[in-house]
Amino acid sequence: MKTYLVGGSVRDEILGLPVTDHDHVVVGSSPDEMIRLGYRPVGKDFPVFLHPRSQEQYALARTERKVSRGYKGFEVYASPEVTLQEDLARRDLTINSLAKDQDGNIIDPFGGLSDLEAGLLRHISPAFTEDPVRVLRTARFAARFGFRIASETLALMSEMVHNGEVDALVPERVWQEFARGLMEQRPSRMFYALRECSALARIMPEVDALFGVPQPAQHHPEIDTGVHVMMVIDHAASRSYSLPVRFASLTHDLGKGTTPPEEWPRHIGHEARSVKLVKDLCERIRVPNEARDLALLVARYHGDVHRAAELRPVTIANMLQGVDAYRKPKRFEEFLQACACDFHGRPGYAEKPYPQAERLHDAFEAARNVDAGAIAAELTKTISDPTRLPGAINTRVSEMRIAEIRNRLA
Repeated sequence: MKTYLVGGSVRDEILGLPVTDHDHVVVGSSPDEMIRLGYRPVGKDFPVFLHPRSQEQYALARTERKVSRGYKGFEVYASPEVTLQEDLARRDLTINSLAKDQDGNIIDPFGGLSDLEAGLLRHISPAFTEDPVRVLRTARFAARFGFRIASETLALMSEMVHNGEVDALVPERVWQEFARGLMEQRPSRMFYALRECSALARIMPEVDALFGVPQPAQHHPEIDTGVHVMMVIDHAASRSYSLPVRFASLTHDLGKGTTPPEEWPRHIGHEARSVKLVKDLCERIRVPNEARDLALLVARYHGDVHRAAELRPVTIANMLQGVDAYRKPKRFEEFLQACACDFHGRPGYAEKPYPQAERLHDAFEAARNVDAGAIAAELTKTISDPTRLPGAINTRVSEMRIAEIRNRLA
């Protein structure tokens, strides 16, 4: 029985990156022996065990055989006879097929070290095409490391798109990979990689449709809507914003992809169209509620936020109510962050001031000083008809908030 560190922990250690999780492969053992040694079995699809002391994962060396479409369509074979090289051969990319033995020696049967040095994402074998998740993972690694994808690997990714293999991806896994990619330092690289192999049009067509759609040059020097959205998500990443903010930044302009060409470069009413497209996208790939809800608000209101200096106090008050700022102040902060990313995501705008966010923040701080409880208590004493009370309270609170906003912004 021999154990090896494998995969991402070896790769990241070589790159000088922080290593948080360690995965191990065990060669020459069996489930019975692992249990006898005190390892706790946790794997459902193949033999994986937790170390009795460190709780790190140890998987028995295994091979896989494709038996049906999709990323779960594999038959797994694990036995003491499976070698380390056979186990490493089933992995996706050469940079993930590295191993380290207990003496610290690196085992590199497929040229992963040279590909790391060259900044290259290259598949190990034609078996790469058997798992559609590898299309998403490879694009995500492009975003994480800034590596280029080998032309022959890109060709296989395109083949997986054209033969329908990526259509077998389950929604939850699609969201998982997109979410991880959005949290990288340059998430745009993932989307450009997916466009290059035609996968984005199949997996997230609402975003793919934005490329090639022009915007007014006086407001958008980049002109292309798809390029703009890529700049927006990269700006969100540069500010280390949360996943909901990054997803909202990605989807805020989806409606521009449905503007009739005869109306270009203007996109009147794109906000309302964006809301519907965001809803459909979130439902299709099972986006968590927190990210979905923020994305819907940003899609609906980002145009109003950009015009904050022109808005009347009553309009601002209605917006604050519409985004539920009083009950969810943290989300309101994220809402303003995403709108600011939309502003900054243009050539020459990254460092420009965005006073709209500060103006709306000031308006919110003024409006939240209104004591709704005190108003309710006062009106309860003066209104005898209980059916009129809720409406009267809402009206008075709204009037007071508008007054506070007017005074603050005057």
